Amino acid sequence: MAGDGAESQQPVGVQIRPTRRLPDFLQSVKLKYVKLGYHYLISNLLTLLLIPIMIIIIVEASQLNLNDVRHLWLHLQYNLVSVIICSAFLVFGSTVYIMTRPRPVYLVDYSCYRAPDTLKVPYDRFMEHSSLTGDFDESSLEFQRKILERSGLGDETYVPEAMHFLPPRPSMQAAREEAEQVMFGALDNLFANTNVKPKDIGVLVVNCSLFNPTPSLSAMIVNKYKLRGNIKSFNLGGMGCSAGVIAVDLAKDMLLVHRNTYAVVVSTENITQNWYFGNKKSMLIPNCLFRVGGAAILLSNKTGDRRRAKYKLVHVVRTHKGADDKAFRCVYQEQDDAGKTGVSLSKDLMAIAGGALKTNITTLGPLVLPISEQLLFFATLILKKLVKKNVKPYIPDFKLAFDHFCIHAGGRAVIDELEKNLQLLPVHVEASRMALHRFGNTSSSSIWYELAYTEAKGRMRRGNRVWQIAFGSGFKCNSAVWEALRNVKPSRNGPWEDCIDRYPVKVVS
Repeated sequence: MAGDGAESQQPVGVQIRPTRRLPDFLQSVKLKYVKLGYHYLISNLLTLLLIPIMIIIIVEASQLNLNDVRHLWLHLQYNLVSVIICSAFLVFGSTVYIMTRPRPVYLVDYSCYRAPDTLKVPYDRFMEHSSLTGDFDESSLEFQRKILERSGLGDETYVPEAMHFLPPRPSMQAAREEAEQVMFGALDNLFANTNVKPKDIGVLVVNCSLFNPTPSLSAMIVNKYKLRGNIKSFNLGGMGCSAGVIAVDLAKDMLLVHRNTYAVVVSTENITQNWYFGNKKSMLIPNCLFRVGGAAILLSNKTGDRRRAKYKLVHVVRTHKGADDKAFRCVYQEQDDAGKTGVSLSKDLMAIAGGALKTNITTLGPLVLPISEQLLFFATLILKKLVKKNVKPYIPDFKLAFDHFCIHAGGRAVIDELEKNLQLLPVHVEASRMALHRFGNTSSSSIWYELAYTEAKGRMRRGNRVWQIAFGSGFKCNSAVWEALRNVKPSRNGPWEDCIDRYPVKVVS
């Protein structure tokens, strides 16, 4: 489970001079258009070079007469063997390419679970229940209050039914009921929207970090929907908030092997048995951020599904920093001194997440960035090596590669840092902030609530590229890139139905 550390505080003692000059906006505009011109030139360089060549070929061909054409035909007849061999190689090569190229993986549809209103937990009720349980001292209650105030969560997030009782009832049975409500709720809606029969599912991947009963969650789904006996089922546990992308990657690999079938990915987290009832500050943060949620995703490798699919999977890039001890322990499930179990979040979490992100985008960049950005980055790197001075590193503009960003809603600090480091605009992180406000940190499923927000706002257009990026324990940073195959509209019974008109809302810092 990847969480969010305490929010960074503003520096004190910094005075702003009243005579501070405004930036040179004219110069900024000039630089902006210079960069746009450079990007256009480099991105279309091949086309610009081919145009003169094509003009020369057309001019030369237009000057040929019938006698020239006859001589060319006779020349080819005298070299018939060469023509046949070249043609055979061309046909053979084309056949091998078509047969061996990876079959596209399509995202037919997905469904996000929305809990009933009875499970909503406004800020005041959360603090009242925390106080009445008798498990938290005054210092811990004050700490939770401050975290909640700065968390970015609204008053309509959900906690499981067991947490609404006084005292709470975190039993195994209650945890199973939470898992069933979330998973089956998302799957029922998915099957209804896609008209896919459960018996047609060939691959099932379920990820849930902290609740792994026997039989497994995937077995619960197989039993509920009576899935076929030869289904390839997987249950991923302990992999944190980035496990949703890992599950998609696993499903993709299975679809490359097993042709003409469907894969279902279910991403969720279970809160009932993982609520912390102690007073260790670093273990109290998950209580304030994590909320009920889950998503079910239908993937397909069937050619016929392209017409109705929403997206095509373009890339998946995974980064694992577990070899580093600090990264390994920065999100760690353990017992406190009183023997109470919880998930501890390190103070180094944001720095470690930043390092993992840097490694991830170093791999992802060459796959998605236009050649103009790659050349600028490479030139800056060479200059730094040659000059050996403090040359400011060039940060690639990922806004040129992606139209929409689904940043894991781990907390306000996570979104703030990525907005700053990737030089994004407020509109690019709007989906993440609103998903955090409306649903809280729903762990690995948060990136799907964000995608649903973008669709509900009517912003997804054919050809748009989406970057889903998530962080998880271990420590991991994983990215998935999707391309919209059409102008995507929200599916029936979506998580933002009946409330999208109220968003975006202003989130109090």
